Amino acid sequence: MGKRILNDALRTIVNAERRNKGVTELRNVSSLMCSFFSIMKTRGYIKDFQVHDLHRVGRITVELAGRINDCKALTYRQYLKAKDIEEYKLRTLPTKQWGYVVMTTPNGVLDHEEAMKQNVGGQVLGYFY
Repeated sequence: MGKRILNDALRTIVNAERRNKGVTELRNVSSLMCSFFSIMKTRGYIKDFQVHDLHRVGRITVELAGRINDCKALTYRQYLKAKDIEEYKLRTLPTKQWGYVVMTTPNGVLDHEEAMKQNVGGQVLGYFY
């Protein structure tokens, strides 16, 4: 269930970006989504997000920055070793200069750059560029 929630949320964000909307509202909330969005916020792909009523059904309001071309969540959660992250990034992302692969590691949810700095592997959650 959690994998599908993240995928639906990212598709909603991409569709809102393509329609040039400034704000979008997501109905389902998970802590994994909040971690994914915090990485997107630190990298400058979204302006801000607010979680309303996390302990119930909840909703998230996301302010868009207009930088997202595409973002996807992987439903099969592929495991990568630390040495294979660079190769996976080159296969998945369109260029070397921009885009991030988000992974869950023993050190928490990290993007590929932080995972390579800390030399940890993990499961790939998704990517955005």
